[in-house]
Amino acid sequence: MERALSRLSSEQFDLLIIGGGVTGCFTARDATMRGLKVALVEARDFASATSAHNSKLAHGGLRYMRNLEFSLVRESLRERRNLQAMAPHLVRPLPFLLPLYEGDANGWLALKAGLTLYDLLSYDRNNLKDPAQKMPGHRWLSRNAALAREPVLLGRGFKGAFEYHDAQMYAPERIALECLIDAKGAAIANHLSAERLLVRDNNVEGASVRDALGGDTFDIRAKVTLVAAGPWADIFLEHATGKPTQHKLLRSKGIHLLLPEISKAALTVEAGKGHYFVLPWRGHTLLGTTDTEFRGDPETVAVSEPDMEDFLGLVNRYLPSAQLKREQVEFFYAGLRPLVDDGSGQTYNASRRSELVDHARDDGVQGLLSALGGKWTTSRHLAEIITDQVVKKLGIRAKPCATAITPLPGGRFESWKAMVRAHTKQFPGIASIRHLTHMYGARLPELLTKAKAADLAELGTSGDTMVQVIHAVRDEMALTLEDVVMRRTSLGQFGPPRNLAKIADTMGAMLDWDENRRWREMESITALYRTRDST
Repeated sequence: MERALSRLSSEQFDLLIIGGGVTGCFTARDATMRGLKVALVEARDFASATSAHNSKLAHGGLRYMRNLEFSLVRESLRERRNLQAMAPHLVRPLPFLLPLYEGDANGWLALKAGLTLYDLLSYDRNNLKDPAQKMPGHRWLSRNAALAREPVLLGRGFKGAFEYHDAQMYAPERIALECLIDAKGAAIANHLSAERLLVRDNNVEGASVRDALGGDTFDIRAKVTLVAAGPWADIFLEHATGKPTQHKLLRSKGIHLLLPEISKAALTVEAGKGHYFVLPWRGHTLLGTTDTEFRGDPETVAVSEPDMEDFLGLVNRYLPSAQLKREQVEFFYAGLRPLVDDGSGQTYNASRRSELVDHARDDGVQGLLSALGGKWTTSRHLAEIITDQVVKKLGIRAKPCATAITPLPGGRFESWKAMVRAHTKQFPGIASIRHLTHMYGARLPELLTKAKAADLAELGTSGDTMVQVIHAVRDEMALTLEDVVMRRTSLGQFGPPRNLAKIADTMGAMLDWDENRRWREMESITALYRTRDST
């Protein structure tokens, strides 16, 4: 992957995608696979906002059935299976326990009925090659059986738990990145922000962009422009067009807390009128998530100390055996869900559906589409819908969508267990070989074959190594320290990274940083571990 500034400034494209989150990345892959000439720009880094700051789940959305959104649940369950097939190294089955206590609003029969329907809606969940990817239907565990499995469930009036399955993403940001790696021929750049749309006679002809690193500005020309800017979409549209947009987003703030492991299975815990997850993730526990309306600048979303205290209090109230304390929190992050505004002002019960806006129909502006709302699990399907519409607007014949049946580059293998064994045999003595296989899948030999032995030692508790840092800068368009430690690797996702100065020295030598730039890069990482109020 190379930052294609020269191509972006000199060529005309069929499609310009503004936004390098998961929707933009999936769309770039789909459109290039169908033969379109594609450009994509991202103001920060790929999958650096909502696409990274989530619960790391590929799930059907069991609770959406309360709102009778059966079509959304079915779509999500189908796409969960598609993600497992596309990225089997990064999306794996995860067992959940749904505990039942005396006085719960949803009784045994209601939960049994809901989970039975969930199983029926995921009737094709086991149409997968790898037996390790297959999921059984739900079952009931008695009080004693559930407590033997997860003692943390003990609480007043505990009756037992239902077990069901969904899927977990090992590193969601790397799924988005692999989509871009697979978008062969696309002109892509991160840290390149769209400032305004190029409009002539009510026809959008591309966008004017600014290089956040070099400061240069130039125009990108395209026949169709897609705004896929997540929680910034409606704000960007109003700024770029200079007039109010009819299509508003409702932004929901969700925080997540990472702690030492408290359960082996994932827990779905009913909490009053809402719920939260206790998720085992790479030897730790991820608590997620809150759901509160956010009206501030999306740039300022953050986790505050009161946010953490309130969330820990909620977890302890409904899971008293956990007895969690603030000092146990190893890492925290906040994200914004961009929800299609239904006028209710309620975020928890708002639909997670997506909406594709054709501004020719709604605003009389030709050549402009906007992708609003949606969820991680259904992003591939949204990209398919977007690309269908782009092809229609261009008036061309294109190849049919093949993204659901084509594995990502790292996912091109038959058996996960067999691949781990093969990598362990081919590269003996690497302690984190399983972690590296998750991160790169079938592409791992490309990374390790020419690696120096000194670069294969672990840099911290995440299992990441210096060879990944070098690879990220050389081949994965990582331009800042944050790009590397938070997204190309997971060095910073378990608390302040060790060896930060060493990583900065290596990157600085490759990217020609002076001492001032090196200091700023390190300070930007330190700031990620400070709580602050949103504004």
